[in-house]
Amino acid sequence: MQKIIKWFTPLLAIGVAIFLVFFLISINSSTDKIDMKELSFDSNITQEKPEKIWLNHFSNIQRLGYSYPVNEVYVKVDLDKKITKTITYKLTAPVLDPYQLFCLKEELKQHKLKFYLNQDKQRMELLIYSQNVDKLNDLVKVLKNYQISATIKPYKEEY
Repeated sequence: MQKIIKWFTPLLAIGVAIFLVFFLISINSSTDKIDMKELSFDSNITQEKPEKIWLNHFSNIQRLGYSYPVNEVYVKVDLDKKITKTITYKLTAPVLDPYQLFCLKEELKQHKLKFYLNQDKQRMELLIYSQNVDKLNDLVKVLKNYQISATIKPYKEEY
């Protein structure tokens, strides 16, 4: 058994080398030559007609400046209708540890609310902007079970 193992590696190497030699010879055989003609130089220059492309129009304009190649869009706003103002509410919940954050995220998934996590060096605060105050009140009641204190206030944008 040891004699077979002793001679197996050199025989395998010789077999691979023979295979590579035959493979390289078959690839580089000189029987497949391609007939090539010499290239001839034509001194006649042909002028092709330019294609009708819409960008070529801008290169032929003699005016200075640039005109944008876009369609004009007109928007009509009916200002006679009564505009109702919607009130957006902001729910603020300070998060103290990762477990509270996990519980809060799971409850937000169940209530189908999007949130914004504001994280500073000292504290982490979750903000939710919504116009449905009833949904936010339900969420505050559920968060009390996890000892998370949340507050709801009307949100005013700061300019």
